[in-house]
Amino acid sequence: MPQVLDPVVHVEPVMGTVVSFHVHDVANGTDVPIAIEAACERIHGLAASLTLWDPASPMSRLRAGELDLADAPEELRTVLTLCWVATLTSGGWFDPWSMPGGVDPTGLAKGWILEQAIAELRAHGVRAAMVNGGGDVALLGTPRGQDTWRIGIQHPWRSDAMAAVLQVRDAVATSGSYERGAHLIDPFSGRPAVVAGSATVVGTSLAMADALATGLAVGGDEVLALVDRLEGYEGYLIRADGTEASTAGICFA
Repeated sequence: MPQVLDPVVHVEPVMGTVVSFHVHDVANGTDVPIAIEAACERIHGLAASLTLWDPASPMSRLRAGELDLADAPEELRTVLTLCWVATLTSGGWFDPWSMPGGVDPTGLAKGWILEQAIAELRAHGVRAAMVNGGGDVALLGTPRGQDTWRIGIQHPWRSDAMAAVLQVRDAVATSGSYERGAHLIDPFSGRPAVVAGSATVVGTSLAMADALATGLAVGGDEVLALVDRLEGYEGYLIRADGTEASTAGICFA
């Protein structure tokens, strides 16, 4: 039987942001601090391997042509394979190979890393938890007495307000330029994207939701239509002019 407890919260600075852990339910005998410590250790290790901020990281060396893919750590090969799948799925609107300076998997890697944190929590006996890293949220189980999680989506132009609250089971990712400025690049034009104020994708995999949210922020309604046809994923778009659109299966709370 799961052990019900008051949520345990931990905040971990990593990947240039803050990742927060909210552990709700665990199996009997689970040591929650050890579970969170293992998840944080996993995050830091993967982030160090995949970062482009460190020129000595495996990802930076691969990008610079100093490391062959065959000799790269497994996580690099996994993430780049997922990036290729996401590029095809998004119709090319998410394309890490089109970024200035060379391949940049950041738009998918953070979501994938947070998924690995959830896997560590599960392996250590955690039954219900939320891991939130700068708008990318990976979920395990559900809160006590609820069938889904209620996740608020930050309003792109009002820091004190939510644009919507969504019902989510597995993962949700939001992308936009309202916090980091014009960092999103249109892979077809090579110029900064201005299509969306905010783009959110809900789905079964945070890695894929992360990539699709990036593509949705750049491609707008064209990508929203692709998401609408993709099993297990839903999208919510706030356009640059403030109008909104969503896929048919999105669940607003």
